[in-house]
Amino acid sequence: MDGELWDVTDAAGIPQGITHRRGDPDFPTGRFHVVSSACVVRADGLVLITQRAAVKDWAMDWEFPAGSALAGETSREAAVRELQEETGLRASGDALTFVGRFTEESALLDLYVAHDLDTAVLTLDPEEVADAEWVPLDDVRVRYRAGEFAEPWVARLDTLWPALVAAVRGDEATR
Repeated sequence: MDGELWDVTDAAGIPQGITHRRGDPDFPTGRFHVVSSACVVRADGLVLITQRAAVKDWAMDWEFPAGSALAGETSREAAVRELQEETGLRASGDALTFVGRFTEESALLDLYVAHDLDTAVLTLDPEEVADAEWVPLDDVRVRYRAGEFAEPWVARLDTLWPALVAAVRGDEATR
């Protein structure tokens, strides 16, 4: 959403006491903003992927629900908010397992996994999401490698894949 304010952070994700308005030029060099994402795992092991709305960058490409943390918001709070805004699914911060962080040019992508949510009804925000599917995790890998995911997700998933697989499976080491 245009006009939203982001905390500007250092490479560790620590806010530096300044904000940046989304869409404004001249994001500070060597600084970052936090982007949070949630991979929802249904009881049958399928994961939720969403298709970006036609009006967004990487239109009609797939991804996990994600978005920028707003000023004053933690990464975990942003993941909970974005998941609810885009899909209608509700999670508590405690329901999220941290998978890992991927550093981009000016963003820090934090990926979480959410188990045990009430996934009975998806309510997609048409301004954000064109469609959603429940798929096996292996299909995610096939799709992102085939170019069906938004371009930033390729490097993110290449890096975070082993930790994501462990978190989706519920391996104790990730909890």
